[in-house]
Amino acid sequence: MLTALLKSLAQLNDPAIRKVLGKTIALALVLFVVLFIAIGFLLGETQFFAIGWLETTTQILGGLATLVISWLLFPAIAVLILGFYLEDVAVAVENRHYPDLGAPRVQPLREAMMIAVKFGLIAAALNILILPLYLIPVVNVLAYYGLNGYLLGREYFELVALRRLEEKPANDLRRTFSGRVVLSGVVIAFLSTLPVINLVAPVIGTLMMVHIVEGLRQKLASAGK
Repeated sequence: MLTALLKSLAQLNDPAIRKVLGKTIALALVLFVVLFIAIGFLLGETQFFAIGWLETTTQILGGLATLVISWLLFPAIAVLILGFYLEDVAVAVENRHYPDLGAPRVQPLREAMMIAVKFGLIAAALNILILPLYLIPVVNVLAYYGLNGYLLGREYFELVALRRLEEKPANDLRRTFSGRVVLSGVVIAFLSTLPVINLVAPVIGTLMMVHIVEGLRQKLASAGK
């Protein structure tokens, strides 16, 4: 896991990755602004929480509550970026570290976007559902990184793995190494909550997941010999 992360950070200076970074940062900023406006509207126009004291708290905090909730939901929404730039990032990693893999399975942009949108909506909905837990010390950290670690790990894994595997083998590989997939998701979730870093977290997460998927494929192949 650490090796995959270090390799990913080292490749951020790759010209092919630098070309993608500017676009992903711009798109991430746009997504955050849209999310901030949407959350602000929801807080102002609806009873966001059924629990009275939580509703009152969000009303008192106003803009701060909007910012905090937007920040927490941003990793779930930022995965939409993968639908656009997954292939460019993955190819850059494979060209540098896995040149013998050959051409990947043809994955239409629509397929990648559908996966990203599906998981993004699920992640956003579940995070909103457990928002009250985020107000409880210690529990908030466990709940946030536990939920988002699972969701982001699974989403990034599926998007990357489906470039090389059909759906069933990809799911089997994920289940076999579920602990590592979730842990990688926790790392991505953590990076996604760091100021500035969160703007490039989708790229770092994709870089890292390509290494993880290839490492697990090789490990499984070696075990089968």
